[in-house]
Amino acid sequence: MATTTTDKAQFKVGDETFQTWYQVTGDLHSGKRPLVALHGGPGVPHSYMLAHLDLYTSYNIPVVLYDQLGCGKSTHLREKPKEFWTVDLFMNELSNLLDHIGITEDFDLLGHSWGGMLASSYAALRHPPGLKHLIIADSPASMPLWEETTAALLAEFPEETRETLRRHEEAGTTDSQEYQEAVMEFYKKHVCRLEPWPQEIQESFKGLSEDPTVYHTMNGPSEFTVVGSLKTWSIIDALPNIKSPTLVINGEHDEAQELCVRPFRERIPNAKWAELRGCSHMPFWEGREEYFQLVGDFLGSG
Repeated sequence: MATTTTDKAQFKVGDETFQTWYQVTGDLHSGKRPLVALHGGPGVPHSYMLAHLDLYTSYNIPVVLYDQLGCGKSTHLREKPKEFWTVDLFMNELSNLLDHIGITEDFDLLGHSWGGMLASSYAALRHPPGLKHLIIADSPASMPLWEETTAALLAEFPEETRETLRRHEEAGTTDSQEYQEAVMEFYKKHVCRLEPWPQEIQESFKGLSEDPTVYHTMNGPSEFTVVGSLKTWSIIDALPNIKSPTLVINGEHDEAQELCVRPFRERIPNAKWAELRGCSHMPFWEGREEYFQLVGDFLGSG
């Protein structure tokens, strides 16, 4: 039976102190290298990442999950200006958490979607010496590539759906039910193809809807309309700096199509790539057995 503990790490930003909620499943001192999993969004709480506890169940790998600042059980900061929400902020939070739980010298990192953007930035720009394996799941190497691929996917939908999206985005009424229903048509094909969605995914999206501050500020109103501060983000030029063995994963029907992930596998010196057939943006739910065998074998490779 897995032992799971939860706590909060104090995270100082300037003169202010915030709380990063986290949970640890397994023993960080068992001799098995722990995996820290970074959720997406930004601002989508950790619940949908709970499937990654399969790595503890099947491989005895300790798994650390946490809610990034601004969402879930961590400190919410609805009043902060857009300048507050930066990639550096979240890299600093990750460093603080690693130090708090005492695993800076020996750990693996897995990032999903925005979490993969964060993880690749952390590996390429901070050069953490204790990082032994990096997994980038369903993530773009740049937001311009993401926009290019999501635009192509959206073009396959009926004109009526696209017109509904355009009309509400132009009118600034993206919180309307009609807009949200049109968005969900896209999500059910390219975010998660299971019907119904697992409860853990539903809980994460409920958390996002309750406080979309970080998502709206850094991304925008939807996965395919990027108007926030991440719009020009790219890690492509820094990818050769990543020295850790890296596994890149995406799904056949993923928002993060092959074009998005290609720079990771081409520019990271020691990278492997796997595309999971029949899956979209959440292969750890849609192709769970294949995904975790792939990840577990990679983490155990050295």
